[in-house]
Amino acid sequence: MIKGNLLQNRVRVWEDYEEIHDDLYYGKIFEDHLDLSLSEAMHLVERNELEVSDDDGPIEKEDLFNRFCSLDEEFQQKYAVYSDLRERGYILKSGFKFGAHFRVYPRGVNPYKEGPKSQREHTKWVVHAVPEDHSLSFSEMSRAVRLAQNIRSTMLWGVVDSEKGVTYYKVERITP
Repeated sequence: MIKGNLLQNRVRVWEDYEEIHDDLYYGKIFEDHLDLSLSEAMHLVERNELEVSDDDGPIEKEDLFNRFCSLDEEFQQKYAVYSDLRERGYILKSGFKFGAHFRVYPRGVNPYKEGPKSQREHTKWVVHAVPEDHSLSFSEMSRAVRLAQNIRSTMLWGVVDSEKGVTYYKVERITP
């Protein structure tokens, strides 16, 4: 099992991270370590592939989830969407730069490929996770759709219900 340390709003892995990064596309690699987002770390913990510790030692799964929720008020819905899409075989990366929670790549694509990417290797969706009682203005929706279209992707909202089920809604801009 891989070991990681909780550092503020990420989990850092110092050793044996090549498989989860190079083969499974988790995290962002730096010179001597791998940083995992909270969603990535929680998903690996759920799959029994990662143990997260802090200064007091290993953190139990339920305590870790609660700690992540206290670090990020949107964590519960973000993790529900992240986990759902990962379990379906998609590869997720941060969508922060595009005003959303995630960029989603098709199954089997290497998101770290150097050079020009074919359409198949491009971000398929930009996904933003919201609770079912979330309201959104038309201008916010329009802005999100345009940002997604600027990178030739489709905007999806992952709506998380009270039972942590996720329903996806696609919104597109149509020009007559």
